Amino acid sequence: MASDGARKQFWKRSNTKVPGSIQHAYGARHPPFGTLLKATPKVPTTPVKAKRVSTFQEFESNTSDAWDAGEDDDELLVMAAESLNTAVVMETANRVLRNHSQRQGCHKPPGALGPEQKPKPSVEPPSVPSGDLRLVKSVSESRTSCPAGSASDAGPLQRSQSLPHSATVALGGVPESSTLSSSALSEREASRLDKFKQLLAGPNTDLEELRKLSWSGIPKPVRAITWKLLSGYLPANVDRRPATLQRKQKEYFAFIDHYYDSRTDEVHQDTYRQIHIDIPRMSPEALILQPKVTEIFERILFIWAIRHPASGYVQGINDLVTPFFVVFICEYIDDEDVDTADVSCVPADALRNVEADTYWCMSRLLDGIQDNYTFAQPGIQMKVKILEELVSRIDGQVHRHLDQHEVRYLQFAFRWMNNLLMREVPLRCTIRLWDTYQSEPEGFAHFHLYVCAAFLVRWRKEILEERDFQELLLFLQNLPTAHWGDEDVSLLLAEAYRLKFVFADAPNHYKK
Repeated sequence: MASDGARKQFWKRSNTKVPGSIQHAYGARHPPFGTLLKATPKVPTTPVKAKRVSTFQEFESNTSDAWDAGEDDDELLVMAAESLNTAVVMETANRVLRNHSQRQGCHKPPGALGPEQKPKPSVEPPSVPSGDLRLVKSVSESRTSCPAGSASDAGPLQRSQSLPHSATVALGGVPESSTLSSSALSEREASRLDKFKQLLAGPNTDLEELRKLSWSGIPKPVRAITWKLLSGYLPANVDRRPATLQRKQKEYFAFIDHYYDSRTDEVHQDTYRQIHIDIPRMSPEALILQPKVTEIFERILFIWAIRHPASGYVQGINDLVTPFFVVFICEYIDDEDVDTADVSCVPADALRNVEADTYWCMSRLLDGIQDNYTFAQPGIQMKVKILEELVSRIDGQVHRHLDQHEVRYLQFAFRWMNNLLMREVPLRCTIRLWDTYQSEPEGFAHFHLYVCAAFLVRWRKEILEERDFQELLLFLQNLPTAHWGDEDVSLLLAEAYRLKFVFADAPNHYKK
């Protein structure tokens, strides 16, 4: 449980500060500790002579920083108090895991069984009575607790057993290439897209139904309008949307006319300079470094900083612009690979609309997690503490292993909270992740904790194999997710929902 001290507001600032001035940026590249650890080159993977296990103190004496991760009022939706239909999501999540198990079986080589081994008949996982909240083993723990010879067979079964077994709803938006033909998959995707279009075409969009449908992923053609609705930027009433868009876009560019010229003033130049430095470090570089895109990002971040003096600009906020911009620009770009898309072909009026929409949706997101970026970033520090408590309950072995090797959660999870895992997974996975975050009440502030816990436990086997402080920390700061896709994210979200279902009381002391 967080201490009373942890609940206090630490964002009060000196009267000498001015609105929008740059803060001590405890972002992805600057941790909130005086003694920092410096990342050292990854040890070659080829076998080398056994070395004595290092401790935190020994490693600290030889290095100085292991944190550097690289170049681095409309109608409000009454959604936060509502809860997602548990049965639907649990069934959906279980379906993902069962499909994954079937696919693992289909991919097994014909000669995988030994001469004395006999194929085992498929066993349907035992059902869990409704309302049974008993603790079940995590996916990774179940795998590693099995004998080596049976790990590959037991893993999929344990994945299915990790959720209450009542799967009757098929999950849309997650590829099942080994069980469905491409034509069948296309038919299912078309059917799912049609459901979204029917829901969005009504005179008043049912936001609760839209959240349920979006939890499993949003089709690309309707993602932009769906994000605007789920974030609260657009009203549910169809007739009011054009006037709302026009008014909010006009309001944003009035901010530009009023504030943007002050970026070179002495009181604001530090803020603008830091923004100007951080944007080229963002990804995808091919998109962000286009002059028009860079200018858009600079304006969005500067205006937000000026209008939110409690935090000003802090490193990490810049990353949160990208998913909104990419999703909204896709309405005007046909390229499948938006990472390298040329925005010069997008009409100027369309770019203005995208810029304004991106600003307002990002502002809505930050309204829910602004304590992550106020002075001393108390929101992040509290979330990291809650994550540590959560992992200690979910997987005590992993928690003890990290503690034994003196790896502190703040050393790797700070960036997970500061950048919402954007530096840990590819952009395509971030967008899929945000489909669900915007479908969950307090998704970015609350559900994100369970996703981080599931993300850590996902790598438990590799974590437990690391016996050295340096290697363990470097692994946690550079997880191998470059080839992840929507299916990997769906499995992660399913496990996160299972953890939320079982450990729902863990973050109660955080909720205000």
